Amino acid sequence: MAVQTTLPAPLVELVEQLARLPGLGPKSALKVAMTLLEWPRGRAETLGEGILRLRERLCLCSRCFGLSETPVCPVCADPSRDSRQLCIVAQWDSIMLLEETAQFGGYYLVLGGLLDPLDGVTPGNLRLDALRARLREGDIAECILALGATLAAESTASHIKNLLAREFPNVRLTRLAQGIPLGTEVKYVDKETLSQSLRYRQDL
Repeated sequence: MAVQTTLPAPLVELVEQLARLPGLGPKSALKVAMTLLEWPRGRAETLGEGILRLRERLCLCSRCFGLSETPVCPVCADPSRDSRQLCIVAQWDSIMLLEETAQFGGYYLVLGGLLDPLDGVTPGNLRLDALRARLREGDIAECILALGATLAAESTASHIKNLLAREFPNVRLTRLAQGIPLGTEVKYVDKETLSQSLRYRQDL
């Protein structure tokens, strides 16, 4: 949606950039931009520098593909965790929620999305080769799917189930218990529900 052309050009440019963020339409973006204009210069510069530092200091962990300040994140670098369990999530923010439950002591792998042919997300778009590589190391006895209860999650779970059945039949495959409401992504589940779903996970 086009921004009002009566606005000064620098403001129009900022509003158009902000409107691309999730949850922000043109009106909300304009409100945010006007708020930024009201801030003292130093506060606005601090925000801008923080955004730059975010891009400069964060990378993807080479093991789990979650966000990290180091090539290997603290979770993957922790030798006290259970190397027999691998929890598979769609996006890195699910790791934060699962860690808050204090119910899981294994390692993680971020797929980078869920299968959704309508949106052009195919198996080739997910980190299934990384999953295979982790399983070939031979330590993992159980893969836990923490993908949510959406149609895309079900499709992804089915694909991984078939992959393990063909290539790694000795690896147990489980999923979070179905206390998660239908159509819900893991990152939107409250901590207590997620904790119970993990504790009472089910074989797939």
